[in-house]
Amino acid sequence: MPPRVRGAVKSGQASRTAIFVCQGRAVADGRMAVDRFSDPVAARLLGPEELKPVEAARDDAGTAQGGGRERWAVESVRACAEIVAPRTVMIDEAVTSALAGQDGMQVVLLGAGLDTRPWRLPALETVKVFSVDHPDTQADTRSRAADLTPVARELVFAPVDLTREPLDTALETAGHDRAIPTVWIWEGVVPYLRKAEVATTATAVAARSATGSVMVVNYQTPSLTATLGRAAGSLVARLGRVESATADEPWRSAWTPAQTAELLTTHGFTVEQDVDLLDLARRIDSPTKHGRSLRNGRVAVARFIGSARAGR
Repeated sequence: MPPRVRGAVKSGQASRTAIFVCQGRAVADGRMAVDRFSDPVAARLLGPEELKPVEAARDDAGTAQGGGRERWAVESVRACAEIVAPRTVMIDEAVTSALAGQDGMQVVLLGAGLDTRPWRLPALETVKVFSVDHPDTQADTRSRAADLTPVARELVFAPVDLTREPLDTALETAGHDRAIPTVWIWEGVVPYLRKAEVATTATAVAARSATGSVMVVNYQTPSLTATLGRAAGSLVARLGRVESATADEPWRSAWTPAQTAELLTTHGFTVEQDVDLLDLARRIDSPTKHGRSLRNGRVAVARFIGSARAGR
């Protein structure tokens, strides 16, 4: 099993990437793809210091203020916002479509981090949602969300340290019903896992998927430019003594659309959509200044039909 659902996590704290992505959504709320994207909950999960670069990034004049560290933080969360806005739109709409007119389905957030969907996505009002993540990250999330009321019919937290416990066991303990179709949301996690770890997780998901289940998975395509860019960004952050959200959580795998389709097909899913974030950003009139990063990000939507190869 993968070592953790997300990358490096300090004891008792959320993944830094989870916080960074939440900051990006808070920046984008009401400012990017305004007719399609909304996340008013994101800012409520952030602490005062975490909100400072968010507020500056939302203020066009804010970038020019402060020193190098402040400017770095502002530009970083602004760039993150460009990526997460179309990604969130794609996943939200895929989940809403999958649940439309369906009774009794359930939703699993794999590597949930600071995912705000249980508190904001209307499609979850009649749905039981399982939030799966490392115990330390999850404890932090629950503390941040203590004053929020979920829109989901029921929100179940399923802490799991995959170095010690299989995903299947954690979901069984939490009350996930493998006989009921599930919408699986696997966002912002795959790049941080090795390919063998991704395949192992896909096997566990398939084993708990009833026919009609839907997988919504976000992944990165191979890109030397993106890899070098992340490495350069981490180096600049270290030289400038700035905390980088990605320094301790490197990307470990990249997938072509063909490889992703093969992975999903092998595990009993058939791909219905596979969209790159740059094309989507253009369609929803979201900023595309960071076009290369957007182009390398993709979201695939696949439906479980079952197969002998998937162990059904």
